[in-house]
Amino acid sequence: MNVSQIIDRLKGDAEFRSNLTTWQTLPARPARYAGFPDALNPRLVQAFQNRGIHDLYTHQRQSVEAALAGENVCVVTPTASGKTLCYNLPVLHRIMENPKARALYLFPTKALSQDQVHELTSTIEDVDVKIGTYTFDGDTPASARKAVRNAGHIIVTNPDMLHSGILPHHTIWIKLFENLEFVVIDELHHYRGVFGSHLANVLRRLKRICRFYGSDPKFICCSATIANPQEMAERIIEKPVRLVDDNGAPAGEKHFLFYNPPVVNAELGIRRSSVNEAARLAAQLLSKEIQSIVFARSRLRVEILTTYLKEAVRRLGRDHNLVRGYRGGYLPTERREIERGLREGKVMAVVSTNALELGIDIGALDVCIMTGYAGNVASTWQQAGRAGRRNSVALIVLVATSAPLDQYIVNHPAYFFDQAPESGTVDTNNLIILTSHIKCGAFELPFVEGEAFGLDAMSTGEILNYLAEHRVLRKTRDKWHWSADTYPAEEISLRTAAPGNVVILDTSDNGRVIGEIDYFSAPVMVYQNAIYLHQSAQYTIDALDLEDRKAYARPVEVDYYTDAEVKVDLKVLDRFQEEPSGGAIKCCGELSVTWLPTIYKKIKFGTHENVGWGEIHLPEQTMHTTGYWIEFPQGIEEQFQIERGELGEALHALAHTLRQVAPVQVLCDPTDLRAQAMLRAPESEKPTVFLYESLPGGVGFSEKLLAHHRRLFEAAVSLLSECSCKEGCPSCVGPTLEVGKHGKNGALRLAKLAL
Repeated sequence: MNVSQIIDRLKGDAEFRSNLTTWQTLPARPARYAGFPDALNPRLVQAFQNRGIHDLYTHQRQSVEAALAGENVCVVTPTASGKTLCYNLPVLHRIMENPKARALYLFPTKALSQDQVHELTSTIEDVDVKIGTYTFDGDTPASARKAVRNAGHIIVTNPDMLHSGILPHHTIWIKLFENLEFVVIDELHHYRGVFGSHLANVLRRLKRICRFYGSDPKFICCSATIANPQEMAERIIEKPVRLVDDNGAPAGEKHFLFYNPPVVNAELGIRRSSVNEAARLAAQLLSKEIQSIVFARSRLRVEILTTYLKEAVRRLGRDHNLVRGYRGGYLPTERREIERGLREGKVMAVVSTNALELGIDIGALDVCIMTGYAGNVASTWQQAGRAGRRNSVALIVLVATSAPLDQYIVNHPAYFFDQAPESGTVDTNNLIILTSHIKCGAFELPFVEGEAFGLDAMSTGEILNYLAEHRVLRKTRDKWHWSADTYPAEEISLRTAAPGNVVILDTSDNGRVIGEIDYFSAPVMVYQNAIYLHQSAQYTIDALDLEDRKAYARPVEVDYYTDAEVKVDLKVLDRFQEEPSGGAIKCCGELSVTWLPTIYKKIKFGTHENVGWGEIHLPEQTMHTTGYWIEFPQGIEEQFQIERGELGEALHALAHTLRQVAPVQVLCDPTDLRAQAMLRAPESEKPTVFLYESLPGGVGFSEKLLAHHRRLFEAAVSLLSECSCKEGCPSCVGPTLEVGKHGKNGALRLAKLAL
């Protein structure tokens, strides 16, 4: 059966159609060609023509010409539009003209790096010129590293390896830094938030070393569609950029469906589980031999869906390896094997977190199912782009969860389809991150009096003096030298503001590493007695050692998974800004957040009912971050004529609603923001709702929330007033146990007051 037949079947299925809120058909788009630029080396053009590429798309030609003319370029076109040629052509041309020239390719993940080298190597074989192309990452064997440094014309790596494995050792990479002509940054939209702040600082260190060796590389950035690609590229590389966004690539017809699971309890507004609905749909496709990708919002959901689909395949009497899970925390060999299985058609369904959102080559898939809204317009289009990549018809189904954000999106399809993608936020001068990279910079080359790093020279000098006072640096005459015994880059993870990962060991198999998890997530994912799922295999955690960064697990077979609850305390340390808004005050400033996982719930597979609980015994953790909050006047109970308990319910309901609509307004991951309601905030003693950043120091989302205050509250009012429930439900104010009978009505009144 093919996808067109499946689409016809769904059109005739009255029950399925009754749960759709929209069925959008995006027409096929023909290609627009522009030929190869005359300036390109004829042998290079011939090699591409031998590979079947006889012509360039409009955006490819424009970007190649701009790069050859010495401009910094940012190419913005959808998934599968041939962005690779936009940088490979100018880079290969330059190396053929000058064999000493070097290029550095940066990809956010190792998988993408491996993918690119494979494609580049086969192109170079056709050109028949000696151009060394190598990946350099944590998996590169020590024996091969010297050859890479000496013979590599194109070094393909990731920001993490550039930060810890190349820049600190620049003295053995002299050939690269003396002759570096191009730096390619792919998947630019991926570098928002904390990862982008780190990347901007890594590039400051790179440019500083290039200046020392006398080179001045040009940058070629590629991004999927976001609202402010040029601004984001210019912030990250701190140079003017030429934007190329005239997409000439063809696209097949796409059918985009929003599916809202049926309501099973109208009073509480509870719908059928999105996980069960997505699994049912994917199982139908598997039985018809249709290759599909299922996206899920969390690692836990990926494992639950993988478990359900493997069971469905076994019932069909087929090999359960036709279904695979794919997420962060799997080992590299496991991930390569899954990617290969998808390309070769040996894997018929893959369940993934957003790890497969990026341009890793997994061939042409027919159908994409999203279990829950991806959190922003840009990511949703990226995931949708995974289906029908080669001019074929594609089916994309977004299965909504009961979460307020999902309900808002599926019930306002025009908001999604008419909306330009959101803007990316990057705070290149987050103080914690900037200071970390100044330490790394001082280790690489001494800082000189009057030198600026990100900030102006005076502010940079203040940070350097502070580090000298704490004996991290040593100042002699007009230079600051590194003086500590440690190696600074090793202590800094670019993915979080927390250092290092926790590894998960299988004690029944000689301590074999089965996965890893970041330090901040460990207390709520791998606490003692937690059920850890990996490729649908179940493990129970016997112990978590945060100091040693190890979690000890053993295989078990149970019919439930676990979910932790966390207690949070907030203190306001500093107010950066405050101004009246309606009958309330909106603020933004620095917060101290203390959190402690307290209990975990056992949730049954299939029915998702609560079947037990247990206590979590771990020390509390504290971080300083930035937040945005709204203070309501004291005595508001009398004004609204409600009791204190009802006000508490209303604040909880509003906090939940704001947390759901905020990620749409500021383009961040829903996990980047947390919400907390307080009847009496410690500093002001007023009823307050806080939205704070879940990363130490924050990365600029709070200031953006303050700037978008009006849009944020308008979205909250719209979600609350348009939800069909009477007294609040998971689709507007979250779990009804917390917000009681009056939560929804109270939240709506508070939101209107704040406007």
